[in-house]
Amino acid sequence: MMNIKQQQMNYFLSCDWGTSSFRLRLVETSNLNIIAEEKSGAGIAGTYQQWQQTSLAREDFFASVINRQIDTLAERTGIPLQDTPVVLSGMASSSIGMVELPYKELPFNMSGADLAVHTFNRFIIISGATNGHDVMRGEETKIAGCGSLLPHTTQDQWLLMPGTHPKHVVVNRHQAIRFQTFMTGEFFDLLSTHSILAASVENGGTLDDPASLACFTEGVQAGRSDNLLHAAFMVRTNQLLKKIPAAHNRFYLSGLLIGAELKAVPPGTPVYLVAGPQHAPLYTLACQLLNIPVATVINADEALVRGQQAVISNRK
Repeated sequence: MMNIKQQQMNYFLSCDWGTSSFRLRLVETSNLNIIAEEKSGAGIAGTYQQWQQTSLAREDFFASVINRQIDTLAERTGIPLQDTPVVLSGMASSSIGMVELPYKELPFNMSGADLAVHTFNRFIIISGATNGHDVMRGEETKIAGCGSLLPHTTQDQWLLMPGTHPKHVVVNRHQAIRFQTFMTGEFFDLLSTHSILAASVENGGTLDDPASLACFTEGVQAGRSDNLLHAAFMVRTNQLLKKIPAAHNRFYLSGLLIGAELKAVPPGTPVYLVAGPQHAPLYTLACQLLNIPVATVINADEALVRGQQAVISNRK
């Protein structure tokens, strides 16, 4: 029978702590199988505000929030987790996080060996990265997780990472050498909920609906070729003049912004799409429409966990 210490070596806890959300996974080290997970709305921003109302040390307060979730996982699984290492990515290293860490200057190795890391008790906090005029927090860990999934080549490799603030990352010789951030997801949220376009779009519909697909295709092409500020107003005229239902029209706006983002990718350049189920179909189709080959789709959650494991391995 395994003793407690042996059990703890077989697992680590993967924490993805965003501004408005919290996710903790219990991961089996040998095969990266997810044993169990906890999700909550206890994001970094709210946790930071709560800490400001206390007299506790910042790291101790944040640790107490995580430990409560760990106790829940331990109770659910029957696995003792009191000393299991916890790897944190994302906003945990920001100015409102558990501890503020400086960004790692590019380039950085995709092995994760030279990422900026801070250790506090059993907590391993991974910092973001910068190229001097742009920043990322969280994506650097996913990039490290892609290292073992990319073919060996001396050519540039382009990682496409959708999200609220998508990243385009260029990798060469197993190093991240440059990247750009785009406001695609945030612009979509602002335009669809807080602008004059909000009345012309609504949730509903699926991409496999021919009408939604046609709207998305039109949006992608317009985003690539038209003036974005003009083309965005077509969301409203689509509804007013063409009588396009708001659920289909939402796909036009989505395609428009994705198409505008993908202007940054030279046509014919193969990309490695690091995405979850929400973004993968949209970006795959947009790339096809714009003659951007998708070499492979890498699950973003898998990349994160792989990257966190790489950081742990490099600290043994």
